Amino acid sequence: MAHRFDILDRNTRQYRRYNAVGRQITASLTPPSDNSDPVTHFLASVSDLFEHVLRDVSDSDKVGITIQNQVNPNDNPIEISFRRKDQLSADVIWSVFEKISQSNSRFDALDTLVVTVHSVRMPVGFAKSAIKRSGRPLSVMTHLKTSIVEVKAEENCLAMH
Repeated sequence: MAHRFDILDRNTRQYRRYNAVGRQITASLTPPSDNSDPVTHFLASVSDLFEHVLRDVSDSDKVGITIQNQVNPNDNPIEISFRRKDQLSADVIWSVFEKISQSNSRFDALDTLVVTVHSVRMPVGFAKSAIKRSGRPLSVMTHLKTSIVEVKAEENCLAMH
């Protein structure tokens, strides 16, 4: 299947401290054919672009997306706040797109768009079993805490006398 966009530039940055990856893609949407509806073509092109950008991200990872028009970078970018990838649907994207398009921003079907995707890899594990393996049982911890409190109380009594 042919893409409805052309990728002009890619840039990837790793944020090891935060377990995050930032990808910036500069893409231009291909013009619609003569017999197709331009609005439908634009919606399908942007949807294809999102699918392409998010293909390497796991469903449990947090994703934040910014779309900016390269022709007029001073206008408001479209920003989709961080959420899990599986919670990022076409409805969410298009509702944000509608709100920004009513402001001073302009997005034409043939403009070059800069799409920045930040993804944070969320750890997937079983916390209960990890605590059981590495931690002490609750009965031992309560005994230790009460022993420490008793020792501190005895030290305070001895210091008073």
